[in-house]
Formats: sequence, structure tokens, C-alpha cells
Amino acid sequence: MPETKITLYTRKRCSLCDKAKIMIEELKKDWNFTFEEVDIDQSDELTELYGIMIPVVQIDGEEVAFGIINKIDISNRLQEKTKNF
Repeated sequence: MPETKITLYTRKRCSLCDKAKIMIEELKKDWNFTFEEVDIDQSDELTELYGIMIPVVQIDGEEVAFGIINKIDISNRLQEKTKNF
């Protein structure tokens, strides 16, 4: 079974991004996944795509949440992913 990957699109000075990162790091205690944080300000394309939506969470390339990130929602999506394998 391939390892699940969570990508968090963020930017500096974003309190919602900081909270989302802490929440995702807490989920690592219960779930096996790799975590990548991407600063959208490093790419004009990402800034245009996600500028007003951040933070944005993707699980295995699928956008699953943005704005105010809910830990239970992300946990449920991780559970769905593991059921599919």
C-alpha cells in the first residue's frame, strides 16, 4: 500500500496556516502519512491558484479542505483513504 501524502499550501504570517500545520502534525500521532508544506508565495502559479483560499490541504493530490481546517474532517478523509486499499 503506498504511503499517503498530505500537502499543506500556506504562506508566511497566516494564522490559519499555522493552526492547520499544528493540527496535521497532531494527526501524525494516529495516522501514517508523509507531510509536505508548500509556501504559495514561492510560485506565481500557486499564488494565483490558492491566494485567497489558504490554507489548502491536499491528500494524495486531491484538495480536501481550505480556509478553516477541521481536524475531524481530515481524519475522516484519511480513514476513507485507508479503506480504499
